[in-house]
Amino acid sequence: MTELRKRGGGGGDPDSAENITDKRADGDDRLGLPADAEEECDVDSKIDTPDVPLSTADMDNTPECLTKALEGLPPRWKNYWIRGVLSIAMILGFFLIIYMGPISLIFLVMFVQITCFHEIITIGYRVYHSYELPWFRTLSWYFLVCVNYFFYGETLADYFGALVQREEPLQFLARYHRFISFALYLAGFCMFVLSLVKKHYRLQFYMFAWTHVTLLIVVTQSHLVIQNLFEGMIWFIVPISIVICNDIGAYLFGFFFGRTPLIKLSPKKTWEGFIGGFFFTVAFGFLLAHFMSQFQYFVCPVEFNSDTNRFTVECEPSDLFVMHEYMLPAGLQNISSWKTVTLYPFTVHSVFLSSFASLIGPFGGFFASGFKRAFKIKDFASTIPGHGGIMDRFDCQYLMATFTHVYIGSFVRGPNPGKVLQQLLMLQPEQQLSIFHTLYSQLRERGLLPPAAQAE
Repeated sequence: MTELRKRGGGGGDPDSAENITDKRADGDDRLGLPADAEEECDVDSKIDTPDVPLSTADMDNTPECLTKALEGLPPRWKNYWIRGVLSIAMILGFFLIIYMGPISLIFLVMFVQITCFHEIITIGYRVYHSYELPWFRTLSWYFLVCVNYFFYGETLADYFGALVQREEPLQFLARYHRFISFALYLAGFCMFVLSLVKKHYRLQFYMFAWTHVTLLIVVTQSHLVIQNLFEGMIWFIVPISIVICNDIGAYLFGFFFGRTPLIKLSPKKTWEGFIGGFFFTVAFGFLLAHFMSQFQYFVCPVEFNSDTNRFTVECEPSDLFVMHEYMLPAGLQNISSWKTVTLYPFTVHSVFLSSFASLIGPFGGFFASGFKRAFKIKDFASTIPGHGGIMDRFDCQYLMATFTHVYIGSFVRGPNPGKVLQQLLMLQPEQQLSIFHTLYSQLRERGLLPPAAQAE
């Protein structure tokens, strides 16, 4: 920031110089940027930390019945029981939504996305609102609608091709989807430019960037969660479950055995909890993957049946969910009496997913902790007693969702005939005939057609 001030102060643009010189009018005092600082600011100093007003995140909204039941306990054990009871309630609710099917899981992802976006934007709004500048919250929600329209429109074209082909209005929207999405974004961009107020430009651009980074973190990655779901509910449930398991395992190991601090950003995190959570998560992920691989309901890709207008999860399980025999390494053969083991290939993938959730996933939580420390808040909100806001529970989930999506694309997913067929059905009849004749010629030259077909 010092470098920017020096450059701005010596520039030739009088309007720019005026705005950079008038530090207080430009909002630097509210955002913790000292007016006369010429040296590099200490990121942990009080001066560099925005002054966020008191929010509901700082209030205790624990149900009264639970508070009375735990009244005599020490604060540490009271918090332990509150977190435990609410964790069990959330897990049971998650099981219920899984039972209700894929469409319920999609709505759950949308609810979590909107709530997380609201929590992050609210923190910025409490700083921004004190200036009474126009349109920040309105534009933030407008951009959320635009980005969701783009992503869900892409999903509609990819997975609901038959439905799009059948409905004429949807054909128009699908054909010009990206242009419409870009036009909607441009409208919001122009509204932002028109909302700029002299002597507050810098603050307004801070908040414009705030909104876009929030969209990148929350909306983009929640879209990847839904993409994982369409690969099969097992790719949705297992990654989410192992992150929850790691969170619980690290908390329990840290609560009972924690002695050595892990990272300054999260003083309560310990090495004992981190290491114990790793082994606990790998074991849990392996067992959960083995159990779920046995059920067609979990392993089949989620597809839309245009005849019944419903989602279906019926298929012949791929090789990933068929038992295979694996030869054990020589070292393990000497220790045990086994030379081979029979496993689902997906359980092997679950070890890599669990390792990422345990070793890298927590850095999503550390990132969120650093964000909260920067704004002097304990939690993003107080939606869940003992846990904070929804974003406090899903800070690691978004990172895990991105890794899962990349992992599927890199090591698991092959060509999808269903998607190719949907694309073919959306072509013009003459284009479909051209592709048919080309494919027919290729198959005949390679000798893949039966004799009767070749005779024709």
